[in-house]
Order: sequence, then structure tokens, then C-alpha cells
Amino acid sequence: MDKLKVIIQNHQMEFKIPTGIRMLVRRCCHAILLETEFEGSAEVGVTFADDAQIAQLNAKHRGINAPTDVLSFPLCQDGNYDVNPETGAKQLGDVVISVPRAVKQASEYGHPLQREIGYLTAHGILHLLGYDHVDNGLETVRMREKEEKVLTELGYPRSGSYVLEVDN
Repeated sequence: MDKLKVIIQNHQMEFKIPTGIRMLVRRCCHAILLETEFEGSAEVGVTFADDAQIAQLNAKHRGINAPTDVLSFPLCQDGNYDVNPETGAKQLGDVVISVPRAVKQASEYGHPLQREIGYLTAHGILHLLGYDHVDNGLETVRMREKEEKVLTELGYPRSGSYVLEVDN
């Protein structure tokens, strides 16, 4: 990978974005591109949204009228990326993260908000690169391995299970 430009926007006002989160998002994007051996320069957008905003996007683009934690909007079709004519960088697309969902999930899983935002960023970028987890098969395993490797490298190793325990 040559150069990376990450454009980060905050469109939600419910939660203050902690210091260092923007740098973490940039580091996650960079680490995923290195991990996947992405070639060339790249541009990506990451937007922090609230539940209403992400629910609206989810309904419009996926037909699911409910909030979710992260959405990805790739600009790649059949392995061909849009290219910024001014920079020559491949435009990967946009990742939208629900900050309220990230806060809730960090609490549920018992890890810091930074790890949850990092995970959602890594997950979203992998989707922009064509990774998927629809059938929970081998592709899901590959995504999880890359996500966890990057988060561990960035100082946010997994400390528990992603399965919530239910009281009986």
C-alpha cells in the first residue's frame, strides 16, 4: 500500500467521541490494508452516526428497517475501484458506524469503546475490500482472523467471547 487518506465525519451528537478514536480509526484502516496486501493508494470515508441515521441507511440500502452497528458502501465493482483523478488513489467507499451501538456493545462484551470502534472499522473496511460473512463459512473465519490480528497488533486483543451469556 502506498498512501491512505481516511476522511472521518461525526454526524451524531449523542456521544462525545473520545480523544484518540480518530487516530485509532486511521490506524485500523491502514493495518487492514497492510494485512490484505492492498496495492496502491486508497481513500476511504468513515462516518460516526446515531441509531436513527444508520437505521435510515439500513432501510434504504438493505431493506432492513432497524439500526445496526456498522454499514459498508463499497465503490468497487468486479475488482475495479473508482479512482480519484486528482490523486490516483483508489476510492474504496464508506463505512458508517453507529456510536450508540458501539457504546452498548462495548459494555455488553466487557471491553473498551476503543476496541469496539476498532473492530467495527476493521470489519467495515474488510467489507469494502470484498470480504463477506453471509453463510458463516470460511470467509467469516478469514474476516475474524484478520480483524483480531489487526486489533491485537494495535493493542486491543480479544479478552473474551463474542457470545453473550444469557441468565436462565
